[in-house]
Amino acid sequence: MFYKTGNLTYARRRRYLLIVICIFLMSKGFGDSSDISDKLMVSKFYNLNREPLFWFSSEKKIKKANEWLILLMSADRSGIILNKSESDLIRIALLSNHNLYGIFKEQRDRQLTALILHFLKELQEGNVKFDYNRIGINRDSVYINQLMNFKDEEPVPQTVSNLDCTDHDYRILKKFLNDSLMPGDSSTYKKVVVAMNYCRFLNAFHSSEYVLANIPSAEAFYYRSDSLKIKMRTVVGKKMSPTPTIASYFTTVVTFPLWNVPHSISVKEILPKVQKDIKYLEQFDYEIVDVKGNVIDESRLKWGKYNQNNFPYLFRQATGPGNSLGVVKFNLHSPFSIYLHSTNSPGAFAKDRRFLSHGCVRLEKAFELAHTLLPGKIDINELKSGKKNAIPQTILINHKIPVYIIYNPVKILNEKVYLLPDPYGLIN
Repeated sequence: MFYKTGNLTYARRRRYLLIVICIFLMSKGFGDSSDISDKLMVSKFYNLNREPLFWFSSEKKIKKANEWLILLMSADRSGIILNKSESDLIRIALLSNHNLYGIFKEQRDRQLTALILHFLKELQEGNVKFDYNRIGINRDSVYINQLMNFKDEEPVPQTVSNLDCTDHDYRILKKFLNDSLMPGDSSTYKKVVVAMNYCRFLNAFHSSEYVLANIPSAEAFYYRSDSLKIKMRTVVGKKMSPTPTIASYFTTVVTFPLWNVPHSISVKEILPKVQKDIKYLEQFDYEIVDVKGNVIDESRLKWGKYNQNNFPYLFRQATGPGNSLGVVKFNLHSPFSIYLHSTNSPGAFAKDRRFLSHGCVRLEKAFELAHTLLPGKIDINELKSGKKNAIPQTILINHKIPVYIIYNPVKILNEKVYLLPDPYGLIN
């Protein structure tokens, strides 16, 4: 017997409600929060599946879909933030499975797949946005295969646990996140998530030899055979001239480098000093060059007519111990005029707050790093000699050594988590 309410039976009211829900679901497009790469990954998944439905294809798969939804709803405990409104829509669709038309099922099926693939990707390689990334490669096929071939009999939490990052520091961070923090907008939570994502990235794109420079701690580390070989202080960019985040490779090491001063520094800093006192050029070993590198006689220039907008030349600093790059420079692939280098002002390494450069990374132990990267190819005693006007020498690094310049606001020391300052105000 059906219970009547007005002119509609209970069954008819329930059917009407489901129709309304379906119309609402259809109005919400698939993957509203997905970026282009996620959508491409989902398309590849269904091309391999060769069927429009994966989760709605059987009762067993629907049960597994519900398991995934339960886990996704607590993804923030792994430092992964997903769109919970999308999860709610998928849950409604799963509950209304027998009353959904084909196109609704396909939309929700793909949306759930998108959420899971996005979760698997962030879980294993992190959500790291470098200003320049030459190292990260597309690993979409890895996550597609993982989801396509997961074991039906294995609980989803176990599947995820098996895929999670195994890095030691990551485990400490995750435990700290779960034991000490609540998900939300707190600065501490966000800092820990950033640190976890860097751990995931370095674990996914692992190399046994690499250099890591961390901006907030103003430190650099050289690892070989997965062991820390060199640790040093650095000087990094000021907030007004920040050091960019980079994942790239070293290309060459230059001994006794010339410093071709970037145009912005030339016109904003050096030009006013030269106009005030022409002896500044000789005092700091600068010469004037045109865009082709030809030296210009400074005595023939009418300095008073130049300003930031019309100065057509550049300043170049001679080699030697007074050079701002020091006597050794490490070049890396990047679109920026950013290097790791020694310095003519080593006293800055004694400061606690070392955000002083125009963006480059000054290294406290540049000689040691150069000798380690290029054993037998660099005369360290010559570098230390303080020789002036030496001829620059460029030495090729003939094997790939990754260099990561990161913005990690957390340090792990003696199994404990320490929060670092946010010098550029990026954690918000």
